Amino acid sequence: MRSSHSGRLAAFFASEVSGGVMLMVAAVLAIGLYNSPLDWLYRTLLDTPVVVRIGALAIDKPLLLWINDGLMVIFFFHVGLEIKREMVEGRLSSWKQASLPAIAAAGGMLVPALIYIALNQGDPTALRGWAIPAATDIAFALGALALLGKRAPISLKIFLLALAILDDLGAIVIIAIFYTDHLSVTALSIAVAGAGVLFAMNMKGVTRISPYLIIGVIMWVCVLKSGVHATLAGVVIALTIPLRVPGGSESSPLHHLEHVLLPWVAFGVMPIFAFANAGVSLTGFSLNTLLAPVPLGIALGLFIGKQVGILGFSWAAIRLGVCAMPAGVNWAQMHGIAILAGIGFTMSLFIGTLAFADPANAAAVRFGVLSGSLLSGITGYWLLRLAGEKQAEKSRHPAGSRHMEPSMSSLRN
Repeated sequence: MRSSHSGRLAAFFASEVSGGVMLMVAAVLAIGLYNSPLDWLYRTLLDTPVVVRIGALAIDKPLLLWINDGLMVIFFFHVGLEIKREMVEGRLSSWKQASLPAIAAAGGMLVPALIYIALNQGDPTALRGWAIPAATDIAFALGALALLGKRAPISLKIFLLALAILDDLGAIVIIAIFYTDHLSVTALSIAVAGAGVLFAMNMKGVTRISPYLIIGVIMWVCVLKSGVHATLAGVVIALTIPLRVPGGSESSPLHHLEHVLLPWVAFGVMPIFAFANAGVSLTGFSLNTLLAPVPLGIALGLFIGKQVGILGFSWAAIRLGVCAMPAGVNWAQMHGIAILAGIGFTMSLFIGTLAFADPANAAAVRFGVLSGSLLSGITGYWLLRLAGEKQAEKSRHPAGSRHMEPSMSSLRN
C-alpha cells in the first residue's frame, strides 16, 4: 500500500511539474498572440458562440465561457478527488498532519485579502476582487519547487502540496458563498436532489463510475442554470466517488479517476484555461498601470500578503506548540515556501473572471495576477535555492569538524 501511495505521489509531482511548464507556455503564447497582428484571431476564437440544445433546454455561451464554466469543472472535479483522498487516507487525514498547512493556508488567504481591501476601499466594484490574491496555483508552485531538486526536502514539498490543496478548498468555499448571483430555486433543488442520489449510491456501495458521471452531468447542467457557479458541481460529484471498495482492493474508482484525469488536467484543461484567460494588451503599459488600486492590490496581496500570512501564522502556531516544524526544514525554507505560494495564476485568474463581469476590468486583473505571480515565483525560487545550498554546505562541514582535525592527527602520530 505504501509503495502504491508513493508511486501516485511521484506521478502527481511529475505531472504537476510538467503541467506548470505547459501553463507558462500557454500564458506566454496568449500574451504574444494578443499583442500581434493576429489578435483578432485570438478574440474571435474565444467569442465563438457554442450552442448545445436538447429540446427546450439550451446552453448558449461563447467558447470562453464554455472553458471557464465547463472545462474547468474537470479541474475542480480533480481537485475534489485530491481533497477527499488526502482527508481520508493522506496528509490531511489527522489534525496532527493537517494542522500546520491548515493554519498556514488560513493566514495565506486572510492577509492577502486584507491588503487588497485596504488598497481598494471606497470602490464597491473593485472590492469584489478581494479574494483574487487569496489563491495558490499548485502546478506553478510545485513546478518552481521541483527545479530545486534535492535542495528541497520531500517534507517541504508535502507541506506545500497540503497547503495548496487546503488553499483550493478555501477558494471553493469563497466561490460558493461570495460569487453566486441570481439563484434559481428550482434548478438548485434538482441539483441538490442529484447530489443526494450520488451520496446514496456511495452509501449503498455502488462502485461503477458511469452512473456517477451520468448523474453528475445532469447535476452540472442544473447548477449552471441555478446561478451557483457550475464548477462547484465538480467538487460535490468528486466527494461522492468511492475511495474504497469491498474486499480491500487497492484499485478504487477514486484512485482510477484521479490517475486517468491527472495528465488531461495538467496538459489539457489548465493550459487551455491559461491560454483563454492570460491574453492581455501591453499597449500603453507603464508603471502607472501596475500602480492602479486593483492590480496593485492583487500583486501585493500575492507577493507580500502570502508570505506574511503563511509565515506569520506558521511561526505563531509552532511557537505556541500547536504544530511542529516539518522534518528537515528550516525557517529560511519556510519563508521561501510562503513566497512561492504567492503564485496564484490559475485560481486567481479564475476568481477574477467571477469577480468582474465587465471585460474592462480583465486587463487590470491579469496584470496584477501575472506580476504578483512572477515576482513570487522568482523570489521564492532563489530564496529556497540559497537556503538549500547553505543547508547542504552545513551537512558537508558540520559544526566542530575543524576542531576535531588536530586531535585526529595527534592520534595518527
